[in-house]
Amino acid sequence: MTGVILQGVGGFYTARDAAGNMYTLRAQGKLRRERTKPKVGDSIELVPGDGEAHGWIRRILPRRNELVRPPVANIDVIVIVAAAATPDPDLMMVDRLMLNARRAGIDVLLAVNKSDLDPDRARDILSQYRGAQASPMMVCADTGEGLDALRRKLVGKVHALAGQSGAGKSTMINALYGLALETGGLSRRIERGKNTTRHCQLIPVPGGGMVLDTPGFSLLESDVFDPVEMKDSWPEFAPYEGQCFFQPCYHATEPRCAVRDAVAAGEIDPRRHSRYAALLDEMKQKWRDRYD
Repeated sequence: MTGVILQGVGGFYTARDAAGNMYTLRAQGKLRRERTKPKVGDSIELVPGDGEAHGWIRRILPRRNELVRPPVANIDVIVIVAAAATPDPDLMMVDRLMLNARRAGIDVLLAVNKSDLDPDRARDILSQYRGAQASPMMVCADTGEGLDALRRKLVGKVHALAGQSGAGKSTMINALYGLALETGGLSRRIERGKNTTRHCQLIPVPGGGMVLDTPGFSLLESDVFDPVEMKDSWPEFAPYEGQCFFQPCYHATEPRCAVRDAVAAGEIDPRRHSRYAALLDEMKQKWRDRYD
């Protein structure tokens, strides 16, 4: 029998089969010996429990993709949520999330929430990502602006909402699907989100597909990889590949760089490029230190 893990808490996992039946499971010892930890979103082979006894996860089927933080697998789309109002949008986090998703083979969408509170700022954020192939859109979970368009993009897909705490992820899920997830608002003293989602959970939604409610987070570390690969996760650079004087080109500080020329010409947002250069420097340092 096969199913999908919807939630995992304290070594127990909730899974759902294709008919909608729910099971409480634990991982068999061989998985622990193999140091294979089940993740929310995993497709699994399971053995149902007898009566009130829990069942077992026998095998984790091959994953299409996976993330370490949040610890999820087999995601079709990540909706990255940034707020146009408080908390101040952390666009470096947005770029890190896009980088990690794309390296994992996951599509991304960018939703700028609370756009009614500061429309000019929302439009400015959209402008910065105009070439990022993330279908950036203005939404407002409170008023419903943009939610129909976003919902249409997610029908039938396993999708996660990710972003900094307080950006409105749980509120947006509630508004999209008529759910009643706990929401936390903001701390008035520090204007940071109160993280109300304690565990990842995968929720079947009307119209097909499933949504992941994931914990908010403010730090996301990328795996260490060859820095020359960084540019491949910035789609707005693709039209200029092969046109630079130096090959390969990092598109950061090199002279006669077609990407830098595009930035100077306003074809690529300079702030998006500046954050790319900072992330590239960070990865170069990690690459140098990888054996220390």
